[in-house]
Amino acid sequence: MTTATATVATADEGRRIRWADLAPFIALGVIVFLGVLINSNFASTANLINVITRSAFIAIIAVGATFVISSGGLDLSVGSMMAFVTGIMIMTMNGLAPAYGGWAIVMGAGVALVVGALCGLFNGLIITVGRIEPFIVTLGTMGIFRAFITFMTDGGSLPIDRSLREAYRPVYFGDFLGVPYPVLITLAVVLLGAFLLYRTKYGRRLTSVGSNAEVARFSGVNVGRVRAAAYVIQGLCVAVAAICYVPRLGAATPTTGQLWELQVITAVVIGGTLLRGGRGRIWGTVAGALILEIIANVMVLSDMVSEYLVGAVQGAIIIIAMLAHRFTGSR
Repeated sequence: MTTATATVATADEGRRIRWADLAPFIALGVIVFLGVLINSNFASTANLINVITRSAFIAIIAVGATFVISSGGLDLSVGSMMAFVTGIMIMTMNGLAPAYGGWAIVMGAGVALVVGALCGLFNGLIITVGRIEPFIVTLGTMGIFRAFITFMTDGGSLPIDRSLREAYRPVYFGDFLGVPYPVLITLAVVLLGAFLLYRTKYGRRLTSVGSNAEVARFSGVNVGRVRAAAYVIQGLCVAVAAICYVPRLGAATPTTGQLWELQVITAVVIGGTLLRGGRGRIWGTVAGALILEIIANVMVLSDMVSEYLVGAVQGAIIIIAMLAHRFTGSR
């Protein structure tokens, strides 16, 4: 191959990568446009704010999943972990409320972060130290976490103490300069995640482990530690989402977070992160979370497709996204 030919090939590769990176945002724009055409109420300020706010939970958890998947891992337990962390947080706040009043919310949030990190570490250590496939481990912990929240609620509901509801309510329903707090929290998580993945040594080691774990190991990278840390990040993101979620419904139930793992993985994959690892796209993940929520919202506003088929549409999206990755030869 001549130098000129190699230069052209490199330029073509660069253009292909840039278009691949833009694909989630182009898809988001197209879906928004279709939403406006289908129902004029879609473009109302109230509806758009509602859609963006509702997407915050999946977006926050999906940021953590971007780290896990980029490392070559997978976490099927995030929905059940979300329910478990939410239950622990509510129990903590309810127990501390009589003595500490509103400070019980802050303490409960702190406990949620610790429990989320420990749940992630639990997954990570079993996978890395036990050398068991992530799919098997997180499938098992998905059942464990779901069983725990069912036991904690006795199969019913675990509501937040009445004395805390008004004080906690603004975390989901409040806003700063018109921007809902969950959106601001999501933005903070995304910025921190982008910095960690793109601008730190850990982020470079993470993608190298996802690309080729053996090569990374021979290069001096502690593969087990890097992957375990990714699961801890995932657990922390689940905890942050739980902190935002509690004031929305004010209770934890055995169905809290059910099937969220499907939405999270779908958001990550359609955002441009390779499911086999080695490449992560934080901002694309956010676009993916928005795409899923907008599609669900459009289905509710229109009469063309039943809203009960939202799960089927999301399942079809992840299959299509994987086929697109395969046939476009994404690296």
